[in-house]
Amino acid sequence: MPKYMLIMRGTDETNAAMMASIDEAMAATRRFIDEMLAADVLLTAEGLDDPRRGFVVDFSGETPLVMDGPYGETKELFGGYFLLDVPSYEEAVEWAKRVPAVRGSKIEVRRVAGKDEVPQQTEELAKQSAQREPSNQG
Repeated sequence: MPKYMLIMRGTDETNAAMMASIDEAMAATRRFIDEMLAADVLLTAEGLDDPRRGFVVDFSGETPLVMDGPYGETKELFGGYFLLDVPSYEEAVEWAKRVPAVRGSKIEVRRVAGKDEVPQQTEELAKQSAQREPSNQG
């Protein structure tokens, strides 16, 4: 089944509005998560920390430049995501429309590329990956 990422995007204003009623927002989000769990479509959900605690690595120059947050323009902030396993684009859209979002924010929906759509691992990466996986030996 395809996977879809519902990316929560807000602004400084929508984030301030959400924080003003954080208990209500968290309760609505918990109910939404419970609905997705009951429908067996939620793979994971994560919220992101305050952008002032983040940093950006800028590759526009000859060497990467690390800049502490808040970074650049904050017209639109990536605040978190829900990763869903649903059978179609249409179902992903229906779940996205139900996200308990603050007026003025946006939910971006992106299909996650399948393993057959990305370049195959090199032999060395496959070996390293296998070494990190727990052994099934008792």
